[in-house]
Amino acid sequence: MKPNKQDAVPALPELRAGQSVELLKELHILTREGKLNQDSRRKLKQVYHLYQFIEKLLEEVPPAEGHPTVVDHGAGKSYLGFILYDLFLQPRGMGQVFGVETRPELVQRSQELAARLGFTGMHFLHLSAAQAVESPALPQRIDMVTALHACDTATDDAIDFGLARQAKFMVLVPCCQAELASRLRENKALSLARTPLAELWRHPLHTREMGSQLTNVLRCLYLEACGYQVTVTELVGWEHSMKNELILARHTGQPKRSAAERLRALLAQFGIEALEAQRYARLPVTAG
Repeated sequence: MKPNKQDAVPALPELRAGQSVELLKELHILTREGKLNQDSRRKLKQVYHLYQFIEKLLEEVPPAEGHPTVVDHGAGKSYLGFILYDLFLQPRGMGQVFGVETRPELVQRSQELAARLGFTGMHFLHLSAAQAVESPALPQRIDMVTALHACDTATDDAIDFGLARQAKFMVLVPCCQAELASRLRENKALSLARTPLAELWRHPLHTREMGSQLTNVLRCLYLEACGYQVTVTELVGWEHSMKNELILARHTGQPKRSAAERLRALLAQFGIEALEAQRYARLPVTAG
């Protein structure tokens, strides 16, 4: 039987009207007694902080059967997907959330929780983000792609999925951008090695930080080159992590030639041109 959201609702001003108490308990935002402690209040604040960005974007999706469609890559316990469904989709009686996750036990756990809550528009797939690009189990028309702390190149795979399915929006919180740092160590960016800029990655810690920064800069240019308007902001306090860079991309259908040129120039400058075919394969061809 579908749980009644109003059963044993605690008098907590932090909760939104109609919010599922059972879900918040399962997510350990509420205690089993339905109460908030200092830690769970902080978690709830973090949830709402992220939700306010996504809510505004989903409100722009035109009403249509089965939409909005949200695909959450590297879903884990589908924390984000459940919150989105409970706060936005379920009250409107519309839309679907697809959680994509490589760990089968987490997929099964999420399926069971959705069934208990009566969240019929939630679906969970045992796939990697790369496998999802060609998967017939996902709709061809996607409204939003999310990837929160998808580690290293999994964020790039999520972007590739979004581009392949022409997602209207992408919401990304990158994590552990290790690939480019290793390339910097290998190549030493020979064209810059004799300049003061080489100091930016002389020490291993700086190499890692420089790699993370450059990775996200390249991702933003890639999205712009493929017809997205990009905003970069900070997701304060999410999961007590320092990985707080939030990339919001909105499809405009107007590719930026200058972004593609700058992306290729950066790859050449840092001696990592080989990444274009691996990570930026959908980059539009530019003349000259």
